[in-house]
Amino acid sequence: MRAAFISNVDPDDADLMLGSLDLETSLFILVSKSGTTQETLANETLVRTRLEAAGLDSSKHMVAVTSKTSPLAQNPGYLASFYIDDFIGGRYSTSSAVGGVIMSLAYGPECFEDFLAGAHAMDRTALEPELRRNAPLLDAMIGLYERNILGFSSTAVLPYAEALSRFPAHLQQLDMESNGKSVNRDGKPLTYKTGPVVFGEPGTNGQHSFYQLLHQGTDIVPLQFIGFAENQLSPDILSMGTSSRQKLAANLLAQVVAFARGKDDANPNKRFSGGRPSTMIFGKRLGPTQLGALFSHFENKVMFQGFAWNINSFDQEGVQLGKVLANKMLSIMQGEKSEDEVLKAMAKAAGFLE
Repeated sequence: MRAAFISNVDPDDADLMLGSLDLETSLFILVSKSGTTQETLANETLVRTRLEAAGLDSSKHMVAVTSKTSPLAQNPGYLASFYIDDFIGGRYSTSSAVGGVIMSLAYGPECFEDFLAGAHAMDRTALEPELRRNAPLLDAMIGLYERNILGFSSTAVLPYAEALSRFPAHLQQLDMESNGKSVNRDGKPLTYKTGPVVFGEPGTNGQHSFYQLLHQGTDIVPLQFIGFAENQLSPDILSMGTSSRQKLAANLLAQVVAFARGKDDANPNKRFSGGRPSTMIFGKRLGPTQLGALFSHFENKVMFQGFAWNINSFDQEGVQLGKVLANKMLSIMQGEKSEDEVLKAMAKAAGFLE
């Protein structure tokens, strides 16, 4: 089965996706821990409307992934319900039914079992008390040194693997939603910096966009490279004496060396100061087991850093504030008509107008 996603409440996102599907043979997985998330329920209504307009019974084309205490649990409007614990935050939920349902349908239950096996192996590594044998803890401590001792405010995640093209976006949420905090677990203001800004793109695409700033910009950005020795899918083909995989690996290694050593030149515009710190996770081949290990590695890294900073890495009050204000604006807009009235209502809801 082919997996696809509707994640944005922008109806254009849903329209584009639904237009590419055969609704009669499609199964929709609604994921909402609380069963009350505004954007998710709006997309559910849109999908159900499309299904019913096509003469289909929407309850036979939809399953729910939710908590046992949500209104979606045991709901006859779904073919089945799969449960996650209330305390699991969305950014930590890939190894639960959130990831399990879609992975099992798209790739088979064995694939999800392999994913869990990789995550479990890395979780066991995270229990290792020796720092040099505990990759997630070592990664976390390097990150703390870069953030709190060297004062670097951001981190670039650079996977040289097309299958991980959206992995930096996942880590943005995992890291920044968890450790973007300014008070400790007792609610007292912090006197030191916490989570960095996380961004990234796959190599070699990033080399032709933002690497210029990483090499010669005025801010030093720590780098986290990820690479593999073998292709995930297709056999390699020789071109100009080397394979595409060799070219990818050569670019990865060249960037590590270039960032670290730099280059002196009589022309200041061609001079590279070097000294850009980086780490690299390198494996033989990316598969479900390795992917599970990667997810677990970074989840444990973020958790360890939260412990060290004495912050709560498992809530996201900044996200909740936006949701509350959005609901307030919607309640005001329901009674407005003209565009000018809507804009005034938005300003009022934001506190700019009495």
